[in-house]
Amino acid sequence: MSEVLAVLAGVGLAAACGFRIFLPLFVASLAIQTGVDGFGGFSLGGLVGDDLPWLGTFPVTVAFGVATVLEIGAYYVPWIDNALDTIATPTAMVAGTLMSFAFLPGVLDDSYLKWIAAAIVGGGTAGVIQSGTVALRGTSTATTGGLGNFLLSTVEAIVATVTSVLAVFLPLLAGVVALVIAIYMIRKILAIRRWLRSREEAT
Repeated sequence: MSEVLAVLAGVGLAAACGFRIFLPLFVASLAIQTGVDGFGGFSLGGLVGDDLPWLGTFPVTVAFGVATVLEIGAYYVPWIDNALDTIATPTAMVAGTLMSFAFLPGVLDDSYLKWIAAAIVGGGTAGVIQSGTVALRGTSTATTGGLGNFLLSTVEAIVATVTSVLAVFLPLLAGVVALVIAIYMIRKILAIRRWLRSREEAT
């Protein structure tokens, strides 16, 4: 059961990376370092093992914390938020892969298989969600001149925080939330593409 929870925790954190890259890394690092136990005694630190021993160290926790504050703040600066989106998708996929890989030890014995599985599950989840946020922000910029981006950035930060915390304390629920968000984002991406296509045809 702990192995299933580990996978779901990784997926939940990967999904959060799709909204904010450093926040779930910070939450995971802080939880590992402090030895916080989730529901039923579930412990992230007890699952990471020797693969990523640096993840729960104090300097890394501080670095991720500072990066989190800077990232969240940057998304409230007009036009910088759109500029960040140009590099956020591949970076989010890397972070999502890392989060999934961190909690796969014990499930897969071969490191190459771990990375492949982490890239597909974690990187794919983070990539889909990040692509959805990029599409939503682009639409918001086009339709509101960027005025709606403040609200969008706030919602993204809140969802990233809630999903990350759920991954630590209630990984099963975090996995469900990640799936729902991913499906929602896919639907939004397709809807926005149809909308853009209809606008092109109209002109």
